[in-house]
Amino acid sequence: MATPAAQFAEIDGHRIRYTLTGDAGLPLVTFANGLTQNADLWTAYGAKLADNGYRVLAYDMLGQGQSTKPVLGIELTEHADLLAGLLTYLQVGRTHLAGISFGGVVALDFAIRHGEQLAGLAVMSSFAELTPQLELLGNMLHEGLTQVGLPYLQSMLYPMNMSSAWLAANRTRIPAMMRSGYIGNDLYALQNLMESFVTFKPLTPRLKEISAPVLLMNGEYDFFTPRECHELLRRELPNCRLTLVQHAYHAFTVELPDVTLRQLHEFFRSVDDGNWVGDGSVWIASDRADGEPHAFPCPGDHMRALPLPALPVPPARAPARVGARRSTPKPARAGSGRPADKRRPA
Repeated sequence: MATPAAQFAEIDGHRIRYTLTGDAGLPLVTFANGLTQNADLWTAYGAKLADNGYRVLAYDMLGQGQSTKPVLGIELTEHADLLAGLLTYLQVGRTHLAGISFGGVVALDFAIRHGEQLAGLAVMSSFAELTPQLELLGNMLHEGLTQVGLPYLQSMLYPMNMSSAWLAANRTRIPAMMRSGYIGNDLYALQNLMESFVTFKPLTPRLKEISAPVLLMNGEYDFFTPRECHELLRRELPNCRLTLVQHAYHAFTVELPDVTLRQLHEFFRSVDDGNWVGDGSVWIASDRADGEPHAFPCPGDHMRALPLPALPVPPARAPARVGARRSTPKPARAGSGRPADKRRPA
């Protein structure tokens, strides 16, 4: 399928670049980008979803790519309102919405305040409130951008977002990818996007208002938005499931696109077919895009990183003989470990 031509719309006084892939009338999937991304990230996703009966909308959010880049304050709420305006402009009705990282926050806000336009919601590598760790990481990235510059910010993001295996395999390509980022991003626009979190109010108190089906996706090794961020979402959302992506870091949409696409496609299809079960359960995605089943229930404590085994059941002891001499127990050797914590089921 040919790359879709970029189009532009005037929404609330802003010029927004977007692409549409697939035939009109098919169920719509919309993608919301991460902080430094743009609509081109989803080109391959759009082509494959279009081949499977979906229409796909990708767009440069306010301050990104070829969309308007305001040089002064951008309120976080403007992004969800702008998406609602874009959907109305395109006359497309309801949409499935998938957002990663920054785009996941926008997607949650959209679901809370524009839920009537939503069919299903996929939130990947994201959060509803700033934990102390996430807040300090954000401050560090903001300082890197404003005190050193965009190249430094990207130099920090690559090792934070990707695995060592991906970095090693793409080491020679990374400089060119970073240069592409310089062209597609504007320092002051990114600064404004980051600073929109200064007035960010946690979405947690309103998560129960989201009635749409929600798929949460978290990388196994994501330390930028770790499990605690997604666990908070899982506990509060009334119609959700959490899927853990094996071997994945923060940007698994880039590093593991086929695995990600399989999980998204299965989610959209289950919602459209009326088979979705949002019971708050935790699942593990197959590490192969063609794996069957595509995901399986998490067998242990999904909040732990240590693979602690269950305590072995000691063998039954024979009854001691009357008058038998009792042996003195030997002391435990140093470093023999301690019993694993009893783990609660997922």
